Amino acid sequence: MSFRYFIIHKPHGMLSQFTPEAKYKTLKELFDFPKDVYPVGRLDTDSEGLLIITNDKKLNNLLLLPSHGHWRTYHAQVEGIISEPALQMLREGVGISVESKPHHSKPAKVSALSNAEHEPRIPPVRYRKSIPDSWVEISLTEGKNRQVRRMLAAVGFPVLRLIRIAIENLSLDGLKTGEVREETREAIYRKLKITGY
Repeated sequence: MSFRYFIIHKPHGMLSQFTPEAKYKTLKELFDFPKDVYPVGRLDTDSEGLLIITNDKKLNNLLLLPSHGHWRTYHAQVEGIISEPALQMLREGVGISVESKPHHSKPAKVSALSNAEHEPRIPPVRYRKSIPDSWVEISLTEGKNRQVRRMLAAVGFPVLRLIRIAIENLSLDGLKTGEVREETREAIYRKLKITGY
């Protein structure tokens, strides 16, 4: 079997799937993908950024098993100017609700960004003149449903825009919104720091 690996920069408002659903756009609108590939993990419809598409089931298992703990890095635009106390709370882990049950997130790597250069979102983020916004870089090894949004809301900074920029050393690396790039198996495994397989 020939394994194929694609990375995409998923746009806002698109489902992380090929099957049509309601009014949403799907991944098949981005590229003529082989019929046997599927996304590894997912990004919410209102989130953007790095998504891996492959037919390599082993990679899927390795990336999604919590025991492997791959770092996923996001840029989040938040309401308000993020404070150092809030950043410190995120670094130590915060209490969130996951499937209606309390969960204490694992410690994250977090820093304020003075400048995050991203293409304008379509549709644009709704700005309010009375409330400033700021950008945060956050890396975590967990992937609970809407976790980054829940963590930032828990420390008082609701997310306006969320972009996954990397998984380990696999990054968007210049991919514009909606673009697709094919990678080799060797490159994907090396950048994801998966060895011995």
